[in-house]
Amino acid sequence: MAEVRLTAQARTDFGKGAARRLRRDGQVPAVLYGDGEAPRHVSLDDHDLTQALKQPKVILEIDFDNDVVPTAPRDVQRDAVKGFLKHIDLVALDRAALKARQIEAEAVARAEEVAAEKELDPIALSEIVSEMLHEGADADTVVDAAVERLEAEMKAQAEAAAAAAAAEDAAAAEAADGEGGEEAAEAESSEE
Repeated sequence: MAEVRLTAQARTDFGKGAARRLRRDGQVPAVLYGDGEAPRHVSLDDHDLTQALKQPKVILEIDFDNDVVPTAPRDVQRDAVKGFLKHIDLVALDRAALKARQIEAEAVARAEEVAAEKELDPIALSEIVSEMLHEGADADTVVDAAVERLEAEMKAQAEAAAAAAAAEDAAAAEAADGEGGEEAAEAESSEE
């Protein structure tokens, strides 16, 4: 799991114009929620934030006025066409949330390794692991249970696909037999 420290500057200007000026200067407007305080409006370095967000389940340690607050990205807004960061909402993590996020990140990393070994879809396996952890599954056994669940889902999909293919083949064979019978009847009627 990745922990990235970013330095934040306080923001006092708001609105589209102020946000555009920040982005032009290589900053991203952000709002920090939680930590028992009112929301704090800050700006973060665009390049550092973009690189940090490439890591799954990243914990952003926001250094704001010599106070380091562990946070998680809650809402990341990007430009629809160019993809650059427009705004980010961050939520402060308490000790319990921080520990849960670390456990989830470790389990997802293990799931990606297992997916590579067993030639499974790493994204699907990671999603199942996250879902199971949120449902209260044991972190030590969640990857094995997720592998079993994904393999069962894949087997069911393969069986359904095979049944659909068999039904299509049967329908095609029946249609071919029907056409052959019609041709024979036409040949008999033309002989008369």
